[in-house]
Amino acid sequence: MNTIPKDYINKIYAGWLGKIIGIRHGSNIESWSYEAIEKVYGEVENYLFDFKNFAADDDSNGPMFFLRALEDYTHTSDITAEQIGLTWLNYAPFEHGFYWWGGYGKSTEHTAYLNLRNGIMAPRSGSIEQNGAAVAEQIGGQIFIDTWGLVVPGDFKLAAQYAEKAASVSHGGNGVYGGMFIAACISAAFIENDLMEILEDGLSVIPSDCEYTRITREIIKYHKNNPDNWRDCFKYIKDNFGYDRYPGACHIIPNSAVMILSLLYGNGNFSSTINICNMCGWDTDCNVGNVATIMGVWKGLEGIDFKWRKPINDFLACSSVIGSLNILDLPWCVYYIANLAYKIAGEEPPTEWKEILSGEAARFNFELPGSTHGFRLSADTGVSLNHLLENTTEYSHSGKGALKIAVKPLSSGNEVRVYNKTYYIPSDFNDSRYDPCFSPVLYPGQTIKAFVMVPACNSFKTAATIYVKDVNSGEYSESEGVNLIPGEWMELSYRIPSLNGACLEEAGVKFTVLETNNSGVWEIRNTMIAYIDDFDFCGVPDYNIDFSKERIEHWTKIHKEISQFTYLKGIWELDGGALSGSCSDFAEAYTGGYNWKDYSFEATMLPQLGDHHNINFRVQGAIRSYALGLSSSSKLILYKNDNGYKELSSIPFAWECGKEYTFKCETIGPNIKIYNNDKLLMEFTDNCKPYLTGQIGVSVLNGSHCHYKNFIVKGKE
Repeated sequence: MNTIPKDYINKIYAGWLGKIIGIRHGSNIESWSYEAIEKVYGEVENYLFDFKNFAADDDSNGPMFFLRALEDYTHTSDITAEQIGLTWLNYAPFEHGFYWWGGYGKSTEHTAYLNLRNGIMAPRSGSIEQNGAAVAEQIGGQIFIDTWGLVVPGDFKLAAQYAEKAASVSHGGNGVYGGMFIAACISAAFIENDLMEILEDGLSVIPSDCEYTRITREIIKYHKNNPDNWRDCFKYIKDNFGYDRYPGACHIIPNSAVMILSLLYGNGNFSSTINICNMCGWDTDCNVGNVATIMGVWKGLEGIDFKWRKPINDFLACSSVIGSLNILDLPWCVYYIANLAYKIAGEEPPTEWKEILSGEAARFNFELPGSTHGFRLSADTGVSLNHLLENTTEYSHSGKGALKIAVKPLSSGNEVRVYNKTYYIPSDFNDSRYDPCFSPVLYPGQTIKAFVMVPACNSFKTAATIYVKDVNSGEYSESEGVNLIPGEWMELSYRIPSLNGACLEEAGVKFTVLETNNSGVWEIRNTMIAYIDDFDFCGVPDYNIDFSKERIEHWTKIHKEISQFTYLKGIWELDGGALSGSCSDFAEAYTGGYNWKDYSFEATMLPQLGDHHNINFRVQGAIRSYALGLSSSSKLILYKNDNGYKELSSIPFAWECGKEYTFKCETIGPNIKIYNNDKLLMEFTDNCKPYLTGQIGVSVLNGSHCHYKNFIVKGKE
C-alpha cells in the first residue's frame, strides 16, 4: 500500500502557502496586544498591510533551510540533531539576517547558534541544562518546524521524531514538545477529517504530564463548555496562561494556547481561524503561520480564499548565506519537499509528477492549481493597463496548467512584458525584515526557453521575444522576434550572451502588438490574450563581475549588502573598482548559482594586510566549500571547508602584500585544477564526499584584509 496520499503534492502546496499567508498576515502586528489590535483595527478580516514584496522572515527561513539537512546528510530517520545543527551553521549568516539576533541568553536562536559555533553541538546546544528553562522554552521550537510535518504526510509519529531532533538544536523542554506537537498535527492533517483527531494525534507524541499538554487540554475543555465566544476564551488564557506567568520575551505556552483557541473557534474555516489567531495578538506571525499550515493541509487549496493567495503571487524571499537560494517560488518549495518525502517513504512519485520532481520538466510549469511562480506583468511607459495574470487550465503546452495574460487597452506597437524577477534590490521592498539578501538566479551564458501561444480569437497580430534586463546598466537584451500563429504553441529560445559585468534582474517574454491589419488600416486594438507554459532556465554561465559596476545596496542604516553578494561575516566594501574584505577573525562573501556544477573561476587577489587570503569555489554554505589561499608560510594552499578549513594540498608560493595575483580554479567532478596565469600549479582529486556543486566566493582569516577583482566564471557543459 502507498503511504503517501494521492493528493499529497497539492496538500503540501496548500500547507506551505498557508504558512506564508499566516506569516504575512501577522507580520506587522507582531508583539502587539489584543487590546492594541482591537483599538486600531477592530475586526480583522483581511491583510493589514499592502507590501510591494514581502521581505524575508525567520518563520519561513528556518523551515526551508533546516530541512536541507535531509539532502546534505541523510533523508532517513537516522538524521541526528547534531547534523541539523550543522545545517544551521551552514545556511545562517553570522549574527545578521535569518533570525532575531537579540543577544546571548536573550534570543534562543542566537544563543544556540553561538553554542554551535563554539563547538557545543546539538542537542546540548539548545538544552535546558546548557541554557536554562527560560531560554530553552521560548517559541522557536515550533515556528521553524512546519516542513518536518509536511515531509512525512500521515506518519505523525515519524514527523515528531524528526521534529524532536530539529527543535532540540535550539530548544528544550516544552520548546521541543511544541515542535513535536505542531509537526505531528501537520502530518496528521493529511489524513484526518476531524480537528479533534488532529489535536489528539499531536498530543499523543508528547508527554501527557508536560505543561504543553496541560494547557492544550485546558483550552479544549474550555471550548467544549463555552463554544461560542472566542474572546471569552482569550480572556481565560490571558488571566491564567498569559505572558506574565512565563519567563522570557516570547514563551511558547501563551502563544500555543492562542493557537489552540483559534483552531477550535475557527470552526474549520481557514479565514476565520487565521483572523482569530491574529486578533489575539502576542507573537502573531509565528502563531498564525503554524495554524495556517495545519489549516492549509487539512482543508486544501479549495479552503483558502483567493484574496489571501493573490498578494503572495507564489514569491518567497529568504535571507540565508546562499543568495541564489533566497529567491524562491512556492511551487519550487513544494517540489523540493515532495522529493524528500518520496525518498523517505521509499515510494515512486505518481506518474503525473515524476518529470517535474526529477527536474526534467521546465522550472516554471504552472501545474499546481492557481500557481503563478511569481511572474509579473509590465507595459510601455504611459500605457494605462487593465490586466489579468493568472493560472489557467484553458490551454497548456504540457500537463494541465499554463499562465494566462489578458491586457487592455493596447495600441499598435505597444509592448507587454511578462517576466520573472531574477534579482531584487532594496526598492523592491517596503522594509528589511530579517535582512533579505540576493544573488541572481540567472546568468549570462545560460539559455531561456518558453512556449507561448495566442488564441485564435485575438483580433490582431502579435510577435514574441525572450528578453533579460541588466540591473547594472538598465539595458535589455533579447532574442529575435517570432510572429505568433494564433492557436499554435510556439517555442522561444535565447542563449544570453556574455554581457560584461551584468547582473540580471528580469527574464521574460515581450509581446509586441503589430501595427497593421489585413486591410492595412491603422487601428487601436482592445484586449491581447496570450499564454505562457514551460518557461525554463538551463545551460551554464559565461559570466564576469566588474566591481566598478557594482554598488553598495543600502537597506537600512545598518543593513547593507554588496550588490549580488551575500556575506557570512566581516567588513565588505567597494574600493577603487575592487571588492574589499577584512575581518577580526574570519570574513566570507559569496555569489553565483548554488547549483553550478563544473566550471572555472578566475579572480585576482591583492592582499592588503595579514596572512590569509582566499578565493572560494563550490560554495554550498558557510561550512561547506573549497578555497584556494595565500598563507603566512609562503604557500599556496588548497582547502576544504567542512565546518573548518582543512588543508588538502599545498605548494611553495612566494607572495607579499600590495601585489596582485591571479588564479583560476577549475572543477570537473571531484577533480580540481589550480592555475596561475594559465600555468598549472596544482591538481587534486577529492575522493572523500566531494562537493560537486556550488557558488563562488572570497574569504579572509585571522585579521587579514584583501581586495578582489576581475571575476570570470565559465561553465562546462
